[in-house]
Order: sequence, then structure tokens, then C-alpha cells
Amino acid sequence: MKYLCLICAEKVMEQMPKNEADQHYEEYREFTDDIRESGHFVDCNRLLPPSAAITIRVRKGKISSTDGPFAETKEQFGGYYVIEARDLNEAIQVAAKIPGASRGCVEIRPIATDPQTLDVLGLS
Repeated sequence: MKYLCLICAEKVMEQMPKNEADQHYEEYREFTDDIRESGHFVDCNRLLPPSAAITIRVRKGKISSTDGPFAETKEQFGGYYVIEARDLNEAIQVAAKIPGASRGCVEIRPIATDPQTLDVLGLS
């Protein structure tokens, strides 16, 4: 089963001192190499800071947009991994090694694989 691991932290790379960010990048390089070798890796990337985000809503056919995410929390999404794991317990063990888990948190969500979802998205 595939799982989305959303990495949340109070600081994203752009908000860290350069030496701290460089060290954190290296931790991610090592982690990514490890999960590629283990066979759990599907996809990953870093997200740009919330200042680059736009939140949209559509109400009665009209689009409204707001700069940044709509969140009342210090933590922000910093990146994600899509992993392959036998079950949630294995996904937890893999996600616990994501470097951001020691500085913030990682939310793990199973990715839908039901026939109706796959059909609607053209993935069946």
C-alpha cells in the first residue's frame, strides 16, 4: 500500500541559518538514499515556503484566492514522501526516520486505491 507522508515543521529550509539548512539537506539526502535502497521509495519533494502558496476557494462559481495557506498554526508543510509499505505499522517505521520528524512532525495518510477512486482518476 502507498502512503503519503506530509512533513510539518515550524521552520522550512529558507528560514534556517545556512549551516543548519545544509546539515538538514544532508540528513534528507542520506534518508532518501536509504529508502531507495530499501524499496519503500515512490516519490518525494520539498515544498516552497508558505509565502509562495495561494489558497483558492470556489463559491457559487466564483474563484477567490488568498495569499499563503489558511492555517492558524506555527507548523507548515515543508515537503512530502510517497512510500510503499506492507501496512501502517511499516509505514510508521519508515516515516519515523524522516529527518523532519525530529524537528516537527510527519502526518501519514494511506493513499486511496478503491476501484471507484482509481476509475474516476483514470488510474485503473
